[in-house]
Order: sequence, then C-alpha cells, then structure tokens
Amino acid sequence: MGRPWILDYDSANCAIGAAVELIGERPTFLVLRETFNGVRRFADMQRRTGMPRQVLSDRLARLVDEGLLGKVPYQDSGQRRRYEYRLTAKGRDLWHVVTAMRQWGDRWAAPGGPPLEIRHTSCGHIVTAVPTCSHCGEPLDARSVTAIPGPGASDGDFDRTQLVIRPA
Repeated sequence: MGRPWILDYDSANCAIGAAVELIGERPTFLVLRETFNGVRRFADMQRRTGMPRQVLSDRLARLVDEGLLGKVPYQDSGQRRRYEYRLTAKGRDLWHVVTAMRQWGDRWAAPGGPPLEIRHTSCGHIVTAVPTCSHCGEPLDARSVTAIPGPGASDGDFDRTQLVIRPA
C-alpha cells in the first residue's frame, strides 16, 4: 500500500474549505434551519434563534450577498415596509447538508430521540434522507467511495501518478 496521493494534494484548492468559509458558523446554520422550516421574517427568526439583532442582521445580509437568501418586501397594514428572507436555489441546495447534520445530531446528540421528523410530502411517510449513487442507486457511505482528482483540480494540486484515496 503506497503513500496516498491526498498527502500531496494542495488543500488550498478545496471545495469543503470554501463551503465552510461561507456557511461554517453556528449563526448561519441556525438561520438555514429556520428558513428550511418556513420561518421568513426577522422578528420570528430572532425569537426562535435567540440571536442578538445585530448578529442576525449581519448574518442575513451576508447570506443575501452570497446568494443563499433573497429579500422579498412585505408591508403589514399601518407598518413600514419590511423584508422576508427566502431561500434561493443556491440556498435550497444546502437542504441535504442541513438534513445530514440534523440526522447526525438525532443519532449522537439527542438522547431523548429526534426532536423533529421529516415527512415525505408525496407518500406521507416519516423518512431518513439517505445518500445514494446517482448511477446505480446503491446507498453511499465513507467506506463505499473513493476520492479521485476532479476537473477543478490544478496540475499542482496532486501527483497524477497517485490517483486513489483509501476510504476511511
């Protein structure tokens, strides 16, 4: 068994690092949790997350600037114009990430059991999201996949003579 090529991989060109830079802080995940559950208004988000106004305001502004949320104006009778925050396609693509974190938390950090369950709208059953191979449909986990250089890897990112990362 030779030296894994990943040891020669330049981690500066890393999609995980880029994603963590954008969404890796607790306030971001709390905002995403709320928006995935249909909470759209600032006051409701603040009440449910317990975040200070400025922290929530800054986080929402960043998520809007990064294109994960869109601002939609609304105005209640006799009130000034305000905004709702709605997930964009880019934001909705994080559902699998947030769901995987929730399911991990249900298993390892919720001794009383899952505090929230997900019901599949089409069939009505409570579900667990399971990653599957887009080609054959088999379930995926860390031991059933192998990482190889992708089209976004630069020539300097790795030694092309070593093309396999051994699964965990």
